[in-house]
Amino acid sequence: MTIRRIVPNIQVEREERMRTSRDFYGLLGFEEVMDMGWVTTLASPSNPTAQISLFTEERTAPLVPDLSVEVEDVDAVYAELSASGAEIVRELRNEEWGVRRFFVRDPNGRVVNVLTHLT
Repeated sequence: MTIRRIVPNIQVEREERMRTSRDFYGLLGFEEVMDMGWVTTLASPSNPTAQISLFTEERTAPLVPDLSVEVEDVDAVYAELSASGAEIVRELRNEEWGVRRFFVRDPNGRVVNVLTHLT
């Protein structure tokens, strides 16, 4: 299995906190690379896979995941985790913004968004 990046996801309470958080992480050198209104992703200009995502909500799933793991083959990872008995929180599906993903709960109760970008 190839991991392409890992992104911590931070849930913010309201839009004002989104701006405040974006400004704070900007002071650490992050720049905005995606803004969908309800989710904003910030990345390091010198290392674009070093990212943080800020969520006011999760529009296509029941909850905001704790972190996102981008993998090369999300279908294979889904099959492996399903076969292991891991709790699938949200089934595998394609999203309109060009990713295929599912949510799984880790042994500590954290929800992980596992995804791949569609080409």
